[in-house]
Amino acid sequence: ESLELPFLSSYLNSLAINFSHGANFATVSSTIRLPTADVIPQGQARGIYASLMPREETFAKALYTFDIGQNDLTQSLFLNMTIVQIIATIPDIVNHFSNNIKNLYSLGARLFWVYNTRPIGCFPQILTSFPSAKKDSVGCAKPYNRLAQRFNAELKNALARLRIEFPLATIVYVDLYSALYSLYTHPTKNGFERPLVACCGYGGKYNYGRDAACGETINVNGKNIMVGSCKDPSVRVSWDGVHFTEAANKFAFDLVSSGNFSNPPIPLKLACHP
Repeated sequence: ESLELPFLSSYLNSLAINFSHGANFATVSSTIRLPTADVIPQGQARGIYASLMPREETFAKALYTFDIGQNDLTQSLFLNMTIVQIIATIPDIVNHFSNNIKNLYSLGARLFWVYNTRPIGCFPQILTSFPSAKKDSVGCAKPYNRLAQRFNAELKNALARLRIEFPLATIVYVDLYSALYSLYTHPTKNGFERPLVACCGYGGKYNYGRDAACGETINVNGKNIMVGSCKDPSVRVSWDGVHFTEAANKFAFDLVSSGNFSNPPIPLKLACHP
């Protein structure tokens, strides 16, 4: 809204949807490294729907944004891999990501805005699942935040190498981790409360129960209870123990869109102008 642009439609809503401003390719639990089966639908736009698609010449002018990598880390954790084992996979994960950037470049893309991954050690899901992890000064699990930091460092270095390889491209690394971590270090100052506790959840110190997720029903003492929202999501950081609330996402976006958390320090409004 601050950029005065329409929200992007999901690419799966492919019937007569206006993609002239771009498409949102977000997919639940998506990872950088692809699964064995290719599930991306194929199709063509023609006839009356052609006007709803971007013009061919706009692809080179478009801004390609990436927010991915978190699931590669967390899914490995829940496959019982150790942090040391996951760290060993990070170069391969980042290499896959770099190849995706190269492929897009070969197709004409020139403008890239890449978010790093979040402080996963602050997630109620992680704090609940790994209760013995050493905590930092704000109560986040230090080993898992260090894992995220290791991924982010590798990603930042990879993007620096891509800038050298493709000097005609604009490749911006966005430190979303630091923007979001400020919600844990100074929640009250920023208008938030109980940052480590999920808004929509049930059970335990962090309001995150692995037996029933947000929106599901759980039986408590013979009574069925729907796992629902807290009273005021606008002052909470975590929505369901894994995702951030709309308020937290807006807070972080307002910070990173300024360019103060970017390398190079380019504001989002100017990111399309190399």
